[in-house]
Amino acid sequence: MEAACTSNLQYCSWIAPQKIRQKPSGCLELPQRWGEDRKQQMLLSSRIMKGSADSKRHRLVGFEINRCYRNSEDSALEPGRTRTFVDEPKIVKKKAQEIAPYLTGRCIYLVGMMGSGKTTVGKILSEVLGYSFFDSDKLVEQAVGMTSVAQIFKEHSETFFRDNESEVLRELSLMHRLVVATGGGAVIRPINWKYMKHGITVWLDVPLEALATRIAAVGTDSRPLLHHESGDAYTKALARLSTLSQERGHAYTNADARVSLEHIASKLGHGDVCRLTPTDIATEALIQMKHFLLGTEEDDDE
Repeated sequence: MEAACTSNLQYCSWIAPQKIRQKPSGCLELPQRWGEDRKQQMLLSSRIMKGSADSKRHRLVGFEINRCYRNSEDSALEPGRTRTFVDEPKIVKKKAQEIAPYLTGRCIYLVGMMGSGKTTVGKILSEVLGYSFFDSDKLVEQAVGMTSVAQIFKEHSETFFRDNESEVLRELSLMHRLVVATGGGAVIRPINWKYMKHGITVWLDVPLEALATRIAAVGTDSRPLLHHESGDAYTKALARLSTLSQERGHAYTNADARVSLEHIASKLGHGDVCRLTPTDIATEALIQMKHFLLGTEEDDDE
């Protein structure tokens, strides 16, 4: 598995790094890039106030969301990436149309280990469903006025980050028609499940070897739970991911729907998960959500 993924690093990137720009108005501009002909921007306005003098922590107390589109007929995966099947956009749109009547505006929360592709897959889902997309880590960064999760861990603590993460999820749970990519550790607090269960939770289940390869390729500096491990990037990523999987594995099973990349690869006749596209994964997520909502088992013709 490791060798197969290492030889295909350029295709094994479920998360496309996005640059977050601060607009003069105080809003965050979150760009989505689905090819040259489409640009979706998410404008997020947040009101932040300081907490009590004792806690000295900032809290996110509300969001004002606006969306704007520049539409086109086709969508693509990531810049510079070759689409494997020309019918992929049609298939994922068809699945979105099938599930939309049953969602009734409920939010979708993507959970899974770091590097599992929650952001990339979440943006595809938001586009085909006509939902807004948010990354909970980015909202925490905005709430506390810092540029990265790693900085928050370093200057404050993991507990401080988790407290703000729970507050963000609480605020999001009051909304509708959102796709939310959660942080890998959001599942460890029962209160977060209470908030996320206001919508539908979807677990992106990715083999640890594939996750380690992906993380090693992009570096561990932005991963506060990996950055201080010793050894080469792949080895320390795999070791830490294995530990985190043991700690969180049971929590992920609380999700309403499970999207197994190994299962998708098997269905499509691929030898390893690194050959899957983000659209393959998004399509399977829609299929599994439909089964959950209708209380049905997976059919062979899906």
